Amino acid sequence: MGAETPSRASLASYTGAARAVDSAAILGFFAAAGANVSRVWALGMEALDGATAAAICLGYLASDLGSGTVHWFFDTWLSARTPVLGSMFVRPFREHHVDPKAITRHDFVETNGSNCLATAPVLLGALLLDPSSSIAAQFGVVFLVALALGVFATNQLHKWAHADEVPPGVRWLQCMGLVLRPEHHSVHHRAPFARHYCITTGWMNPLLDGLGYFRSLERAISALTRAVPRAEDAAIT
Repeated sequence: MGAETPSRASLASYTGAARAVDSAAILGFFAAAGANVSRVWALGMEALDGATAAAICLGYLASDLGSGTVHWFFDTWLSARTPVLGSMFVRPFREHHVDPKAITRHDFVETNGSNCLATAPVLLGALLLDPSSSIAAQFGVVFLVALALGVFATNQLHKWAHADEVPPGVRWLQCMGLVLRPEHHSVHHRAPFARHYCITTGWMNPLLDGLGYFRSLERAISALTRAVPRAEDAAIT
């Protein structure tokens, strides 16, 4: 019997248990994010100043950097056969190179559940801060919530960058460069899939690619471990 296509393999690997975890993670994300936003909002409009705007922008920028780092790591290291991480993260990232449209066939829960789970430590950290205690604490809460919201949106924005049709509002955001643009992201899908890893907005890609940031990390890791970057790409089916 022939090997499964990437889309069927991905579907088969998404179990009912995984869906239950993703659903719970989404509910938990909105509860924690809402609690944090309400605490800042309760401070009043006079507290929402330039520092708040800066925290939002920095958090959104950090989410783009984070998306690129995670994307690069699972594109580059470990194996699809690595326990837990292999099936949950490595294989989906690398199969995406073979079937870029597969993500457009995922529903809201499958698309966004894992990122909601990943934001749990971030939102917990925000809940541990009291935004009314100091300007620094308020800045920290706003930054962490903006970071979490950016991480939450990443897979959805990535999905829209591959979709043939998107809502008009999303297309406007793409055209304005406020979210990941399809034309920008297409650079990543050129073999060997080693550029433009950031997939929230893509704003960090020119800087990181220009600095050779990820290549420098790869050389350092290879020197320490003798591991070969992207060694398993050809084995992913």
